[in-house]
Amino acid sequence: MSLPEPLRRRLGSFSRTVFTDSHRTGPQYPGDRAGNEIVSSLPLQMSLYFNVYFFPFWWLSTVVMLHLKYPVLSDYYKFILVTIVILVSLIEVIRLYLGYMANLQEKVPELAGFWLLSLLLQLPIILFLLFNEGLKIQPLERAVHIVFALFLTFQVIVAFVTLKRMVNKLATHFRLNEFDQLEEHPVPDFYSLGKEERAVSMAGRGPC
Repeated sequence: MSLPEPLRRRLGSFSRTVFTDSHRTGPQYPGDRAGNEIVSSLPLQMSLYFNVYFFPFWWLSTVVMLHLKYPVLSDYYKFILVTIVILVSLIEVIRLYLGYMANLQEKVPELAGFWLLSLLLQLPIILFLLFNEGLKIQPLERAVHIVFALFLTFQVIVAFVTLKRMVNKLATHFRLNEFDQLEEHPVPDFYSLGKEERAVSMAGRGPC
């Protein structure tokens, strides 16, 4: 399963706009071919692996604490917390799936989607749960929210670096393909064409 094609194109365009390094014009090392460079991030993959096992513990702790403090919460916060738990659960499943698939298969649109979900949705929600004292935060909740926030912060930073490397690899690969095509089908030299045309023109005139 992959992202819908229109969404993949939008995320791919966003990635090229945001993460392309305009100062890099070729491979980092002489003789390095973009097709042979591995840009998947081992730290990101390890973080996602541990995140997969941590999330059920976070969810269980949050639900148990919500059940215990539910009677003393205002109706406003009851609705907010229930909505947040549902949203975070759905988003996290999608986020982890995109992160795993994108990092292992080096897919730029999926990794961009993972990065945006982490930065714009999950991290603000977890920070809201961590710092809003109106939620009557319990020690266990604070502990699991801190760990979750650390996971998200680390993944946002590492995914950003990985995205830049993936986009630069694609850009370098594109440039190398252009160079290879020019070598196979060279464009005639402008100045040599001019000389040949002048020579033919003078030969056609002949002696006066």
